Amino acid sequence: MAETAVSFSSQHVLPKLLEAVKMLRNLPKEVAEVIDELESFQDFIDDEDKVAEAEHDHNRRDRIIKGLTRLREAAFRMEDVIDDYVICDEKQPEDPRCAALLCEVVEFIKTQIHRLQIAYQIQDVKALLRAERDGFENRFRTGSRSDGTRGNENFTWQKLRMDPLFIKEDEVVGFEEDIDTLKKCLTEGRKERTVISIVGMAGLGKTILSKQVFDRVHTDFECHALITVSRSYTVEGLLRDMTNKLCKERREDPPRDVAFMDQMSLIKEVRNRLHNKRYVVLFDDVWNETFWDDIELALIDNKNGSRILITTRDQKVVDFCKKCLFFEVHKLQPLSNSKSLELLCKKAFGNGFHGCCPKDYEEVGLDIVRKCGCLPLAIVAIGSLLYRKCKSPSDWGLFSQHLSLELESNSELDCVKKILSLSYDDLPQNLRSCLLYFGIYSKDYKVKCSRLFQQWIAEGFVKQERGRNLEEVAEQQIMELISRSLVLVSSFTTEGKVKACHVHDSIHEMIREKMKNTGFCHYIDEHNDFESSGMIRRLTIATNSYDLSGSSEGSQYVRSIFIFTNELSSEGFTRCLLAKYTRLKVLIFEIAPLYDVPENLGSLIHLKYLSFRNTSIRSLPKSIGELQNLESLDVRTNRVIEVPKEITKLRKLRCLFGYRISTIEVKDSLGKMTSLEKMHELRIDEDGVVIRELGKLNQLRDLRLSNFMGDHSDALSSSINEMQLLERLDIFVQYMSEPIDLHITSPLYKLRKLHLFGILKEFPSWIPRLQNLVKLSLKLSMLNNIPLKSLGNMPNLLILSFDSGSYEGETLHFENGGFQKLKELRFRALYNLRSIFIDKGALQSLEKLHMFDLPQLKAVPSGIQHLKKLHVLDIFHMPTEFHQRIEPETGEDHWMVKHVADVLAGSDFKNQLMYDLSKNIFMEGVADILRYIDGIEVLASSASGVVGGDDPFQIKL
Repeated sequence: MAETAVSFSSQHVLPKLLEAVKMLRNLPKEVAEVIDELESFQDFIDDEDKVAEAEHDHNRRDRIIKGLTRLREAAFRMEDVIDDYVICDEKQPEDPRCAALLCEVVEFIKTQIHRLQIAYQIQDVKALLRAERDGFENRFRTGSRSDGTRGNENFTWQKLRMDPLFIKEDEVVGFEEDIDTLKKCLTEGRKERTVISIVGMAGLGKTILSKQVFDRVHTDFECHALITVSRSYTVEGLLRDMTNKLCKERREDPPRDVAFMDQMSLIKEVRNRLHNKRYVVLFDDVWNETFWDDIELALIDNKNGSRILITTRDQKVVDFCKKCLFFEVHKLQPLSNSKSLELLCKKAFGNGFHGCCPKDYEEVGLDIVRKCGCLPLAIVAIGSLLYRKCKSPSDWGLFSQHLSLELESNSELDCVKKILSLSYDDLPQNLRSCLLYFGIYSKDYKVKCSRLFQQWIAEGFVKQERGRNLEEVAEQQIMELISRSLVLVSSFTTEGKVKACHVHDSIHEMIREKMKNTGFCHYIDEHNDFESSGMIRRLTIATNSYDLSGSSEGSQYVRSIFIFTNELSSEGFTRCLLAKYTRLKVLIFEIAPLYDVPENLGSLIHLKYLSFRNTSIRSLPKSIGELQNLESLDVRTNRVIEVPKEITKLRKLRCLFGYRISTIEVKDSLGKMTSLEKMHELRIDEDGVVIRELGKLNQLRDLRLSNFMGDHSDALSSSINEMQLLERLDIFVQYMSEPIDLHITSPLYKLRKLHLFGILKEFPSWIPRLQNLVKLSLKLSMLNNIPLKSLGNMPNLLILSFDSGSYEGETLHFENGGFQKLKELRFRALYNLRSIFIDKGALQSLEKLHMFDLPQLKAVPSGIQHLKKLHVLDIFHMPTEFHQRIEPETGEDHWMVKHVADVLAGSDFKNQLMYDLSKNIFMEGVADILRYIDGIEVLASSASGVVGGDDPFQIKL
């Protein structure tokens, strides 16, 4: 019997055991190979996606798209296995010999079993990928048809590019001012060769505009040529085309050997033909950012007014052309509503109604052009469709209601999608995912870049680069999308960085279709339910009627959920959501009426980004400590957030955001969270223990503290001196605290923003030494002396704000030569300030001056007339005498401000309570309002002897 058992073990068990050991040993290598194979597989999907778009047979195209869905699902499975390995590998002990205790041994064995399961899953999914790819290629034989398909694609592409070149002059609408501007640039001005770039997003009409201008001016030049540049041109082919065009224009035969000339010979040939001649050359639709390097040598500068006109979607092309000493940039914008309606009617009615829009059609016509984002490409295509199919205002109304569906499904509007898709197809894979992310949000939604970057990072779209942190890489990626005219800037910071952005409505429509076809995201609102074919990676829930009780099939593949609704998120709904979607990486509750977070939150072990912003939660469950992969946590709500001690287990957490985060439970262990880079706003405990813990967080770049007590200044100074990477520091002192007296000895080279809110013992002598400080804001400082001369020498200061009660003196004097880079200056609620003096050489870069609630300042700042770059003067709740002195007709000081473009003067509020409330809401912001409530709570507690309270908003007056 024993011999039989030994024989069985040696023949069956031992080989399996050895195989398992070998698989475990080779697992890291297998994973690395799988990651490479996955990238190759995704490239294959992208290539076949382009083939599908170029396919003219709609039935075949639909079949290819279904086949691509199967390929994507296989890729999703591969991604999931890789994620499982990463999670499991992080639990692996560095040295299993250290697993001495029984529990550690058991845990080690469980981990090895899990790793072995992953090894088998990798084998299965690799076989699946190969089988799906082989099956796809056998079914569609796209490889053997690639040349023909590419021919179809090129034919379609060439037609789309050529059509605008043959638009008649009387068909052009809305470009009158652009044409006049460009004509002057081309025919007037300097003698030196000048490059003029027309840049803008796809579909704005760059080709039409440039061709119209070219046709009007080319007779003013001795030589001219119009070159349509392909995306995959060769320099020799481009120069050969120029040579042939120049010969044809002069009615000469090109050189016999032009087809065989090398690059240098072609350059010489073009230069010879342009020598001593005034020429204009139009290069239409340039994609390659180094294009100017390819043609510059051929385009000789004869110093006789020659011009080169370039159209492009990519700002990088324009920036590269700036290597030329003389250049102009013309940024093309969408048409106005009225011009868009005129263009729509011209296409929809032909010669009828004399080019005017009938009254019955105006309202619905405007609705259509607004939905098109006033994009000429879309308006022309839709107008042509309306001409053939819609003959009444009611037909137009019905069409407008279903415009999104028409753009998605009507083949007559394919030209819009194809033109817009070209820019998308030209993107690398990671940037495609970044662009598709805008489809998660609704149309016209202006996304803050700081939030977007953290979401991209959590999704894995941003990879670490040497010498840059992840946010810097993400910033580079958004700038790339902006440069390619795919993303629009909504607002800038004073430093000139992009603060918020959005996409054009037509781009948004294109993105939504791409999301649907690729399984990137499914958007659920009152118009779209959750009927989705195949797997999806992300869910956006923007409706109050979403039902979680349906089938769980496919839910394990969802990686991100965004909830944008104000009625859906009960605790029961949330608990069910967390139980159903267990593999989430991103989970966002936005404005949801959520009061409690279920304990099963801890089951989301893959979670990297979690937001409860603008909900009503008061605390986080202890299970938060199980989210070992969490990198960003946003709890910016209208309440104090109690965080459990278990949160300090989150060693990967980089960003912790809140308006008021209590430190009661974590005050003696916060220092364990050594990956923290951004933390605000941390509410300091009364004994200040947490301040010493802050000194252990040497990766902090953004720190904002509230409830700080002045008698902890030394401890905070010591901690701040350890933060060499700090870029922003906000300190809000508790009401009726001792004055702040910080002694900062570290140079803090990276500090760019400093906000001190509380009584200062004296103006900190270390502030003027902050060489890279961009913004300084003081509030309630109660200073009698501010060293403006020292501050004026700070080399990079752009924004200076003296807020409520920061200065108690009567005079401020800005001396000659000071504040040479300052762009924005703010004074608010300085009740003793009687006069401001500005020397002639001071504040020479100032663009915005804000003066709010300065009751003693009855005269305009002396010397304001010297601020030639000032274009905004914002005056609010100022004395009547002040307003009278700047009245345009009768004001004796109006001459001092007449050069300011925007003088915004707000009148006094008769109701002081209304004024105070408005000031808090519009000037202070949500966080400051909450701090005022903190102060009220402190006073109430002092009076009643009761600490805290159930609801800080229940205040009896």
